[in-house]
Amino acid sequence: MSKQPTAVMSAPQFHHVLDGLNDIVTPLENLYRDLHSHPELSNQEHRTAAKAAEQLGWAGCVVTAGVGGTGVVGVLRNGDGPTVMLRADMDGLPVKEATGLPYASSVTAPGRTVMTCR
Repeated sequence: MSKQPTAVMSAPQFHHVLDGLNDIVTPLENLYRDLHSHPELSNQEHRTAAKAAEQLGWAGCVVTAGVGGTGVVGVLRNGDGPTVMLRADMDGLPVKEATGLPYASSVTAPGRTVMTCR
């Protein structure tokens, strides 16, 4: 027999965490499609970095752009306490996309070996 958790949060206790979710789903999907359709190679991701900085600023972060060239740092303060750090790559790969998706990348990288990705 499996042991039950000692403290289980009921829906009313954390429902407020999801408030406003429906308001941001479509804009986030649009951002995903935009970034996916405009990939940039490593150290060339100026457009992508600008979009990331814009989104971090919108979320209330203090933004530092140009870190290491095209890197972006966003700091969201919430008082004293533990710090959480997330890292993400934002460069694309030199592949020819053959998924047929309406937001598939059509960007090419001259002078690069390009593979087809399905």
